[in-house]
Amino acid sequence: MKVVELRAFGLNGLHVAERPDPQPGPGQVLLRMKAWSLNYRDLLMATGKYNPRLKMPMVPLSDGVGEVIGVGAGVTRVKVGQRVAGCFMQAWQSGPLSDAAGRSALGGAIDGVLAEQVVLSQDGVVAVPEHLSDEEAATLPCAAVTAWNALFVVGAIQPGQSVLVLGTGGVSLFAWQFAKMAGAKVILTSGSDDKLARVEKLGGAAGLINYKTTPNWEDRARELTDGAGVDHVVEVGGSGTLAKSVKAVRTGGTISLIGVLSSGDFNPISLLMKGVRLQGIFVGSRDMFEAMNRAIALHRMQPNVDRVFPMAEVGAALAFLESGSHFGKVCLRV
Repeated sequence: MKVVELRAFGLNGLHVAERPDPQPGPGQVLLRMKAWSLNYRDLLMATGKYNPRLKMPMVPLSDGVGEVIGVGAGVTRVKVGQRVAGCFMQAWQSGPLSDAAGRSALGGAIDGVLAEQVVLSQDGVVAVPEHLSDEEAATLPCAAVTAWNALFVVGAIQPGQSVLVLGTGGVSLFAWQFAKMAGAKVILTSGSDDKLARVEKLGGAAGLINYKTTPNWEDRARELTDGAGVDHVVEVGGSGTLAKSVKAVRTGGTISLIGVLSSGDFNPISLLMKGVRLQGIFVGSRDMFEAMNRAIALHRMQPNVDRVFPMAEVGAALAFLESGSHFGKVCLRV
């Protein structure tokens, strides 16, 4: 089978190789992969900025969807012919995040899924909604579960509450879709009027703010909530945005920190004075994934896929992701 290996840091360090077809052992399932999606973490992993001590060669990517083509002894959760995705953390089925779960993250702590065939534990896969294409289903394990965890598990948002979403990347657009699904008032920022126009065309938001032409976007977010501030911020920005998010959030509100964030010279006094809850979000459990899939299936929600590259062009796909010109998710297909 074909597999992509990261043999050296840098996008030129990604190579297509041949390996023997894997076989499932007890409690394991064999997947014939159909599609994959990229996360910013994958770019950082490939360039050595996430874990400079990464053992190589390593199979990249955490997110992919495939068909079950074989099962080992004792498998009862899935059956041959089902279409499933791997959980980002193979050992996190339920409850709070643990050190053991963190050591089971695909495409980092352990080999990822960028191969024609992959063996995973039956406990580390979930069935995906039938109405989604392979590429759409492949976007779910990291970005979608992260947004779901931030809004519904940590944030416990309610209809009528307000959510500020930064940007139009994968996590941000999932947060926008989920918050609207829950009846929340969504305010979304972007540095591109074209991307804001695409959001408007896809269903809009209570407020769309270009942070380049409106540099004090935190003040505009407060204006859109009658001066009270938003209930929840999905914070995926870079240096300098966290302080602005604290200004935008209401007293007693919640900020979900997502991704590899650079907070700059952030002073925590404002958090204390406003009683703001600052919560780090590191994807989510299998239980969260399955609950999210039920909601996606019920509402017939479709993820936003920007571009799809062939499997062998993963380097070009990561370069496109790095450019920041994408809207939603970047995917690969066999």
